[in-house]
Amino acid sequence: MPQKRSSLLLWIIVGGGAFIFFVLCLLALAVYFSDESSPGLSFSGNQVAALELEGVISDSKDFVDQLKDYGNRSGVRSVVVRINSPGGGVAASQEIYEAIKKFRSETKKKVVVSMASVAASGGYYVACAADKIFANPGTITGSIGVIAEWYNYGDLLRWAKLQSIVIKSGEFKDAGSGTRPLTEHEKVYFQNLISNMYGQFVSTVASSRKMKVEDVRKLADGRVYTGQEAKTDGLVDALGTYQDAIAEAAKLGGIQGSPKVLSPAKKTFSILELLLGDSRSALSLSPDRSESHIRFQYLWK
Repeated sequence: MPQKRSSLLLWIIVGGGAFIFFVLCLLALAVYFSDESSPGLSFSGNQVAALELEGVISDSKDFVDQLKDYGNRSGVRSVVVRINSPGGGVAASQEIYEAIKKFRSETKKKVVVSMASVAASGGYYVACAADKIFANPGTITGSIGVIAEWYNYGDLLRWAKLQSIVIKSGEFKDAGSGTRPLTEHEKVYFQNLISNMYGQFVSTVASSRKMKVEDVRKLADGRVYTGQEAKTDGLVDALGTYQDAIAEAAKLGGIQGSPKVLSPAKKTFSILELLLGDSRSALSLSPDRSESHIRFQYLWK
């Protein structure tokens, strides 16, 4: 009897120890992967989150959604935005800018921008929302300005013996029609729109970079600058690489030692989604579905 009791006690000890070990392993895995899958759940406070703004800016939704997700993660102490973009739509650039400003205000987390090869026009507009901007010496940035362009195919219609018929409620209802040249009034009308958007850009740069409006206007004639020139002119804060930006973000976030860099999960699409879903989004095509052929853009051409 005593021998059986000893064997039972041994099995209880071994089994209990194995169970505790199993639970600890699960807990360790949960700690390691928690910030990868569960917003708001974190056992690690040494994380710098990374976001990319790549290519022409045509929509803000994905970027803004991911930024909100990082705001809900308690382990994320700061964010690095890697920009490699010539700019894009005026409204989309402004929405991303405002989202970063709101993120900083509401979460108190720091945002550092790292400029890659190009961060011009709308790309620079977005960068102005950060706490600190890093550029490489050879980065192309600047291009502060607005552009709108479209094609006039009136001669082609006339060659094909086609006639455009328009019935409108007011003088400017078909302003910018590709079937005819602009009238003098329409030229003034569009220039006023461009000037208004340009003023918004200049004011944003001046307030964000703590510069005088007149000083920004001297730089804002559409030209681009190297990162080195931009640093001299006060358009960026420091020259440095992506790793330098991460190190600065960690420092601003109060992280001791090397931070863990958290990147967004890559989107995956099933065959069914490709066949039945939004194929433009799945194939990373421009989501801009505006029917107008006229687009006002903060874009370096």
